Amino acid sequence: MRLFVAITPPAVVLEELEAAVAPLRSAWPGLRWTGRHAWHVTLAFLGEVGDGAAAALGPRLGRAAYRHPSLSLSFAGCGAFPAAGSARVLWTGVQADHHALTALASSVAAGARRAGAPPPDEGRRLRPHLTLARSRAPADVGRLVEALAGFAGAPWAAAEIHLIRSHLGATAWYETVGSWPLRRAADRDNRGAGPAAPGR
Repeated sequence: MRLFVAITPPAVVLEELEAAVAPLRSAWPGLRWTGRHAWHVTLAFLGEVGDGAAAALGPRLGRAAYRHPSLSLSFAGCGAFPAAGSARVLWTGVQADHHALTALASSVAAGARRAGAPPPDEGRRLRPHLTLARSRAPADVGRLVEALAGFAGAPWAAAEIHLIRSHLGATAWYETVGSWPLRRAADRDNRGAGPAAPGR
């Protein structure tokens, strides 16, 4: 199965971002726009994972999540990979304590590796973002980047991580197969209890 680990924004944040992006889509029909159902902040892409490794991921990801406190995030601005003049991916950026976010992503990657599902891009610099659109061929999206440059979303609390399965086909869709909480402030003096890491 094709898996990745991500943080999912709350509905009110998705609505705010949708309000900013929706008026722009019709003028750019050549892009493959993502929708709210696909909006997330990837911590680790795992790719194809066998059943054995997938079963071992739960406890590892639960422990990785519990090592880190909840995070305050917000979306702001816009950019493109590899560049606005020859874009394959259009994104909005993530404002956060990048040291804390990188530490969380590193723990997630290490847990996945120990479970037998090493991320193929482990060790690369984390570039947190949310993908708004993709292009099959390089596209000049400079005007889009300018249009969304001033976007600044409200801050929100990321309190858990999710293991998500990607179903590819004529219509791609995502399925959350497990979720684990980050450490709450109240848990700081009670670490010995360990994480509650139910899958769903």
